[in-house]
Amino acid sequence: SHSRSRCRLSHLGSRKRCAGSIMSSLSVLPPECLLQPFPVPQRLMLGPGPSNVPARIAAAGAQPMLGHLHTETIEIMNQIKSGIQYAFQTRNRVTLAVSGPGHAAMECAIFNSLEPGESILIAVNGIWGERAAEIAERIGAKVNTVVTSAGGYFTNEEIEQVHIMPVVFFFTHGESSTGVVHPIDGIGDLCHKYKCLFLVDSVAALGGTPIFMDEQGIDIMYTGSQKVLNAPPGTAPISFSERACQKIFNRRTKPISYFLDLNWLANYWGCDDKPVRVYHHTGPVSSFYGLRESLAILAETGLENSWKRHKEVAEYFHKGLEEMGLKLFVQDKKARLPTVTTIVAPPGYDWREITGYIMKTYNIEISGGLGPSAGMVLRVGLMGCNSSKANVDKVLEALAEALKHCHKSRV
Repeated sequence: SHSRSRCRLSHLGSRKRCAGSIMSSLSVLPPECLLQPFPVPQRLMLGPGPSNVPARIAAAGAQPMLGHLHTETIEIMNQIKSGIQYAFQTRNRVTLAVSGPGHAAMECAIFNSLEPGESILIAVNGIWGERAAEIAERIGAKVNTVVTSAGGYFTNEEIEQVHIMPVVFFFTHGESSTGVVHPIDGIGDLCHKYKCLFLVDSVAALGGTPIFMDEQGIDIMYTGSQKVLNAPPGTAPISFSERACQKIFNRRTKPISYFLDLNWLANYWGCDDKPVRVYHHTGPVSSFYGLRESLAILAETGLENSWKRHKEVAEYFHKGLEEMGLKLFVQDKKARLPTVTTIVAPPGYDWREITGYIMKTYNIEISGGLGPSAGMVLRVGLMGCNSSKANVDKVLEALAEALKHCHKSRV
């Protein structure tokens, strides 16, 4: 109708004047939510990750943008490689950071080390072994698992008794879903005895508890930037031994992922003998700044000092929890992961109400269980800069208040 006050767009998509303004031919208008800033809250991140990013690392990430193959970016990448070698305690030539979170490094490790039809043995004591099994299945590998209960771990004898001759043995060093740090000594020798590559996920543990990649015979190892390293999520350090490289660079088939193909990544990070780095993908340059700074902080702190602090703070936390009458999920003290503590969910309470109360009242994030520990535990992460007795005192106070104010059933 001509009497209608609002304008209609013509079928040709042209612009019309309406009430002295020009109406666009665009049918989707700018979202109102993007026309104002988003107020991001300040929180104390004491879940299993990501952890808080120190001002120094955040400032590093805000430095001017460079091209991903500029001379200065290459120098930063070289320094990152050196920092990863220190953190991993390795001299491996093929050491780099995958552009992506820990999951990307997990896929990089499995996609490159396994070909369709080859066998992998996976030690499952939490969600990360389960995830590794699914990833390996998707590329057509023969997947075998050895499984223990949540909160448990394997002896070397139990691993050797599994009469399977795999190409790769996958093992989680720090199982963040259950709060277990797994003993490593001797497993590398066991793998090499059976001509098997030893692949270790150390996402939740690296920097917070001892690990020696070369000394302990680890062939492939990776971590994430957002845990003990306190950098934003999005870069994942990974390293490959010469044994692993011999297998990977002499494959019969190409890895299923172009993006995660180690032939390309090794060149992009200057880990091969080629004189020129060829364009593969646009690396997350700002994230590289942050990762470099996080590795610089670890180098300044010293690995042994970092390991010692995480152990002392975790033990202080565990003592405080027991004094409150709360039970730790991992019974064996030696197997308790210093970076992520699992607490038996207090009987009669809804764990969601506890974590929600603590978030709302104290602005502190703690989390519930994951995978096999879902509904069974509360998880508290004390990683990197967040690993302090002051933070322990804050979370103990918050837990005590939550238990007073949250509803408890009679059961």
